[in-house]
Amino acid sequence: MRVLLTSHGSTGDIYPMIRLGRALLDAGHECRFATTPFFREEVERAGISFVRLPPDWNQAGFAEAMRELTHAKNGLETLQKIYDEALPYADEIFQILLDNLPWADVFCLSYVFGPMGQLARMCDVPVATANFAHHVIPSSQYPPEPLPRLLVWPKIIRRPWNKILWKVVDKFIIWRIHQAIHPAYERNDVPLPRSFLLEPADLSLVMVSKALFEPKTLWSDRFVFTGYLRWQSEENPEIEAAVNAFCEGQRVPVLTFGSVTFEQARHVMHRFMSNWPRGKKIIVQAGWANLSFETPRPDVKFIGKVAHDQLFRHASCVIHHGGAGTTGTVLHAGVPQIIIPHIGDQWFFADEIERLGVGIELKRKKWPENLARSVRKVEGSKRMNRRAAKMAEVLEQEDGPGNAVAALERLAREGRKPEVMDIDTGAIPVTEMPLHVPPREGQASPR
Repeated sequence: MRVLLTSHGSTGDIYPMIRLGRALLDAGHECRFATTPFFREEVERAGISFVRLPPDWNQAGFAEAMRELTHAKNGLETLQKIYDEALPYADEIFQILLDNLPWADVFCLSYVFGPMGQLARMCDVPVATANFAHHVIPSSQYPPEPLPRLLVWPKIIRRPWNKILWKVVDKFIIWRIHQAIHPAYERNDVPLPRSFLLEPADLSLVMVSKALFEPKTLWSDRFVFTGYLRWQSEENPEIEAAVNAFCEGQRVPVLTFGSVTFEQARHVMHRFMSNWPRGKKIIVQAGWANLSFETPRPDVKFIGKVAHDQLFRHASCVIHHGGAGTTGTVLHAGVPQIIIPHIGDQWFFADEIERLGVGIELKRKKWPENLARSVRKVEGSKRMNRRAAKMAEVLEQEDGPGNAVAALERLAREGRKPEVMDIDTGAIPVTEMPLHVPPREGQASPR
């Protein structure tokens, strides 16, 4: 089987696809990954054939784009800003992908850019989307985010109502997407997509934990929860030695905002350092925001790029932005987390970690002043620490890469699915879990 992968964005959008590509190679398949040159070294380290796509930005360029996304007021505006950034390069991207699609048996792309699946349909190649978060996965058990869950209504009314909402929201999003992408698609004779949420592709890989996050009822069998696909940078022995010396055998809080950037970072860090208690150790990862402070303190350790698996082994808790990849890595680390959402699906993941009982959300506006109190809360919570350790045990039993490869193999065998917009499915069984996980509000327990 030959699989063409593509994704744009930050490490949270790229690293799961690198892990998928590596899993495909391990299973004896061929794989190409079309993405920006900024990630070329990491793609080729995995042994995957790299295909260049524009833009040729460095980290500063990506950081500026991420900073723009923090100004979006909602998920739809975030999507609009992402398309606005990509559209100047659309003609070149389309041509490169069309040059590579005749080689492929399957085309797999990030769900954010799902409309580009139309290129594969033009070449009669089956399409799969990769979803790194599950807030866009439709089900009759809950309405689309962030619409309220009408729990006072009986199920016999609530479930049909939720399905209507999904259909209405899907049509509205497609209308907005058509407004954004129509000129580029018309120039290249690419048909516009009919659905974004309900039928994003022939197959939709949901790359989060099946046990923790899959609802009992899905919209259709197009949606497959695989489990996490995680790729890590190489571990750094020098950083390991420095962190060991700093921690002195103790676990300490770790603060990382990953690829998220924000306005007035230096001012924000000044507020944080002014309010962080003297003598309380913490590790701060600079990240794309280049977090730093002018006056060094012996109880604050600043570090640069490092694999999160390596870093989180030293963590008593992790304070982060709530990105899909970081949230999953903290869950695998088995420690509590404090999420400070900035953009997109990060508020959703903050809700999810609170539902699971493994952490809390901290509001962005006042986090520098309130962080120390929140750290004391999660470090001192025996329940959160026990549950975080349990979640890590659950995730150890899942094989996300193997499940994703198997799903793509089925897609290659079965070929494209017909587009059917009005699907009514029953419950999809979920593997019995070794512990109770509180359901999402308005969602039946996975048990």
